[in-house]
Amino acid sequence: MSNDAVDETHKNARQEVIAVDADDNEEGLVNRLEAHTGDGVRHRAFTALLFDENDRILLAQRAANKRLWDTHWDGTVASHPVQGQTQVEATEERLEEELGITPAQYRDLRVTDRFEYKRYYENAGLEWEVCAVLQATLTDTALDPNPEEVDGLLWVPYDRLREHPEYYRQLRLCPWFEIAMRRDEER
Repeated sequence: MSNDAVDETHKNARQEVIAVDADDNEEGLVNRLEAHTGDGVRHRAFTALLFDENDRILLAQRAANKRLWDTHWDGTVASHPVQGQTQVEATEERLEEELGITPAQYRDLRVTDRFEYKRYYENAGLEWEVCAVLQATLTDTALDPNPEEVDGLLWVPYDRLREHPEYYRQLRLCPWFEIAMRRDEER
C-alpha cells in the first residue's frame, strides 16, 4: 500500500504522538499510525474520568469508525497530547471536541495517576502508552456528543462499576480505562 493510500485510509497517518520512555520523558515525535501498528512505539496518552455530583462516571462508547477499540466503552475521553501541550490542556480540548463540554462545566480537573501498559487489539494494532489519568467533577451535565467520536453515553455509579465489573461485562470496556479504574480502587 502506498503512503497516499495509507493517508486516505487512516486520518491518523498524518498526525504525530509523543514517544516517551517508561518514566514519561519525551524521546521525540512518532507518526501516530506507526505508534499503533507492528510492535508499536511507547507514547504519551491520557484518559479522563468525569463524574457528576452523585459520583456517577460518564462513560463514552467509542465510535464504530475508530481503528482500535471501536464500539468499546471508555472513560469519558481518551487521547494523546500534542507536543507542547499539558495533559490538562489536551483533556480540555478533547472534552470539547468529543462531547461539547467546556471548562465552565467542570471543576478540579487534575492528574490523579499515571501508568504504562501495552495491549493488542485483534489484528488491527496496539496501544503502548504511558497513560495519565485525569479526573474532574461535572457541575453542568449538558452534553453535545460528536457522532464522529462517540456512539453512546452512559452514566454509571462508579463504586458499583469498580466493585462489580462483572455486572458491566457486556459493555466491553477499553483496557486503559479498566486499568485506570482498578488502580483507582487500589489507592
